[in-house]
Amino acid sequence: MAIYRADKQHGVAWITGGGTGMGYQLALDLARDGWTVAVTSLTENPVEPGAEIETPGLPGKILQYHCDVTHEAGMAAVVEAIERQTGPIVLAVFNAGIYIPVHGQALAIADFRRTYEVNVFGVLNGLAPVVPRMQERGRGHVVINASVSSYLGWPSAAAYGSSKAALNNMAESLRYDFERMNIRIQVVNPGFVDTPLIENINYRMPTLVPVEQAGAQLARAIRSGGYETAFPRRLAWTLKFLRLWPGDLAFAFMKYATRKLRRSPIPGASRTRSARKRPG
Repeated sequence: MAIYRADKQHGVAWITGGGTGMGYQLALDLARDGWTVAVTSLTENPVEPGAEIETPGLPGKILQYHCDVTHEAGMAAVVEAIERQTGPIVLAVFNAGIYIPVHGQALAIADFRRTYEVNVFGVLNGLAPVVPRMQERGRGHVVINASVSSYLGWPSAAAYGSSKAALNNMAESLRYDFERMNIRIQVVNPGFVDTPLIENINYRMPTLVPVEQAGAQLARAIRSGGYETAFPRRLAWTLKFLRLWPGDLAFAFMKYATRKLRRSPIPGASRTRSARKRPG
């Protein structure tokens, strides 16, 4: 039996970290397709939960909710509010995340804790209240936004990359039970996307993807329904190939490829944003 794939006729989509960046681009794409999309972010304007974001000309609509993904009770409350006000959540996209650079010369436990609170427990805080509802209805669709940094260690990404690796492993383990409940689970592993998260990366970033393109890729992944989607393909497949190498050889290659050189300006990219992006 085919596992359920989200249908806008059955309910609404929910995107965490959907107020800006890749999450908002995905919300626009889904609204173009006629979806009602609830986005949660830390933005407190508008104050009224469920207020509609203006999207002229789109057949669907985007509704905004204020929520911090690190707050377990708050996430449960926002799921209840979305379902009460707009309908059942049939598509849940866990997109909120932060990147805090970590350097071996100055390890700070707080940086790891904060990263895991947002990137890992921020997902769990959403899964815990929404999955039982999907199970009760006998169908659902869950998408977790991770990263190609989960494939291999990157300089300064000890907290970020390990949190994304945890998401990949967690999703793979949950897949056994989810499919028995007719809940489709997908993992999306993007490469470097031009969002505030890249601002403190001081080595050359291969194949930087514009945020609009990344949002479209994420939308295509949801429509395709495949378990894992990684992009851009050249970077993703290179990293997957490197995982087959002996450890020391792969490390030597990564050390060379990510050598710290001053980056050239990226056309069209803003350089005024903070890398410590607040979770949505």
